[in-house]
Amino acid sequence: MNTKTFIKKYTMVIALGVVFILFAVLTQGRLLYPQNLSNLLLQNAYVLVMACGMLLCILTGGNIDLSVGSTVCLVGAIAAQLLANTGLHPVFVILICLLLSIVIGIWQGFWIGNVHIPPFICTLAGMFLFRGLGRAILGSKTVSIANKTFLNIFASYINVPGLDDQVKWSAFIVGIVISALLIANTFRARAQKAKKGYKQSAAASEFAKIAVIDALILFYTWKLAHYKGIPVMALWVVAVCLIYAFITSKTAFGRYFYAVGGNEKATKLSGINTEKVYFMAYTSMSLLAGLSGLLMAARIGSVNGDTGNSFEMDAIGSCFIGGASAYGGSGTVPGIIVGAILLGVINQGMSIIGLDNNWQYVVKGAVLLVAVIFDVVSNKKTGKAG
Repeated sequence: MNTKTFIKKYTMVIALGVVFILFAVLTQGRLLYPQNLSNLLLQNAYVLVMACGMLLCILTGGNIDLSVGSTVCLVGAIAAQLLANTGLHPVFVILICLLLSIVIGIWQGFWIGNVHIPPFICTLAGMFLFRGLGRAILGSKTVSIANKTFLNIFASYINVPGLDDQVKWSAFIVGIVISALLIANTFRARAQKAKKGYKQSAAASEFAKIAVIDALILFYTWKLAHYKGIPVMALWVVAVCLIYAFITSKTAFGRYFYAVGGNEKATKLSGINTEKVYFMAYTSMSLLAGLSGLLMAARIGSVNGDTGNSFEMDAIGSCFIGGASAYGGSGTVPGIIVGAILLGVINQGMSIIGLDNNWQYVVKGAVLLVAVIFDVVSNKKTGKAG
């Protein structure tokens, strides 16, 4: 792989590294404090979760779901009121909220997939509808959540009695195990490809990439060990990312989303039910928005009418910054993870510096514009645009 190809392939990873170093310097190292690195994950958990669902929508042709922030508000409002005013067990409350999220997705998926209402219009209507319902359920008030079981399911930390004291060694041990598994999996994958005679990248470059990833994992878990340990919210985020990475890269149904975005007419002629693809994309998106609503409600400890405001923009921005094409048909879960982390670093770095909130919007908008311009220019060069 020559330098030009390497830079093009890892543009956003390089950008993430540069931005992280820049803010580490500008914040005089405060960005690297264990608490700040832990908060980097907690404050962007909802972005990572929703971006996985948004990716499926974008893959179908650059379509987006504008209603997810309002769905976060509605689901969070229902959870808060059920926990405050009924004797239902928190697990039942969570199941009710996730079921409601699926119903919302079915509603939107039907209109978009079966009736062929443009996604922008349908989800724009949903944005107003669900936000209004959420505020009505809350009575235009802030409702606090005090149920310890609910909070622990989403917002607690994992600690091992007898092992974790001032330093949460369990967090670093998890990092070591994950790093070892990545190396072992790389050896296994290369051995299988070699046995089948498949062409593969040079061993040096592949193991160098794994070494960098392992170093970052060990660094991050070491920092977590010096704060409160691994947050339970991280398990939810990792589970969602792994499931959607598997769906999009390892299953035939996952490839249908790429096919629809690449050429919907050809996909339909090949026998694939494109209506079902659209339906599943928006149902999945609403489910993850509902889960994000529960995550946010637990992290903040309360819900109000503005909960989830502009969350859809963070999810959409993460996808485009992470390499999802504005034309649909391309994008990966690892890419949107990089995009979400990049946005998170920018947000947290600017907050630590004390940059005015108005200018934070300017910076985020500029980053998103640059990412989309890069995508459009790249597509024109390869003849994919238009």
